[in-house]
Amino acid sequence: MKTGMQKSPRTWKSTRIETWAMPGIPDVLCCDENGKFHFVELKATSGNAVDLRPHQVAWLTNHSHASVWVLVRKLQTKTKPQMIYLYHGKDAMDLKLEGLKVAPVYFSDEDFDWVKIMSLISPI
Repeated sequence: MKTGMQKSPRTWKSTRIETWAMPGIPDVLCCDENGKFHFVELKATSGNAVDLRPHQVAWLTNHSHASVWVLVRKLQTKTKPQMIYLYHGKDAMDLKLEGLKVAPVYFSDEDFDWVKIMSLISPI
């Protein structure tokens, strides 16, 4: 995500959120150049399962009317490159139950189009 923000021609600020006081809140709070906030939960997986905890699913679902996202990196294997998936927060429950079988808003392997990813999170 940090790489994506650096590659984007847009001006973004981000804050990594580390809190035990508010379970479920996403990992990153971003503010775009228009002052709009976006929350992004970061996940990595080696298979198809996405380990969203119940508090995370609840938070993403409760705030699904806002700009809330799940960015999943599927780790590289011997035969496949790493892949990236972007989901809207409203898909959190399906993502927990069905994993990467859920149709993402964005998918790419190898060459990630960070400008596209950032524009999906925050359309200009």
